Amino acid sequence: MKLGYTLIYVDDVEATMNFYSMAFGFEKGFLHDSKDYGEMITGPTKLGFVSHQTAGSHGFSYNKITSQSEAPGIELGIVTSNVEAAFEKAIKAGAIPTSRPTQKPWGQVVSYVRDCNGLLVEICSEM
Repeated sequence: MKLGYTLIYVDDVEATMNFYSMAFGFEKGFLHDSKDYGEMITGPTKLGFVSHQTAGSHGFSYNKITSQSEAPGIELGIVTSNVEAAFEKAIKAGAIPTSRPTQKPWGQVVSYVRDCNGLLVEICSEM
């Protein structure tokens, strides 16, 4: 088996795709005509967004992520060669700063923001 994709349930798929394009430089991929599902081009593992309306039709319940609620126990990790610049770019695009870039004892530079939906995003250097 392999990890094929990560899907995040959001209020506005198109706005989230626009945010990820501006904040992290990901290219927009597929966006369904309904605007209830979209994917970013992120390499072999897709990052997709699903509207709450569509997610709710699958027959299970879940806690909606919001920028006002406590961050959920999951994060997206975005790797870059210049963490400070990527962190500042994300903030300028509307990300909420959570933890400024910090050199960790194991040598990695790590920072955190919350995206336009409240999800934690780690912006870090290679391990």
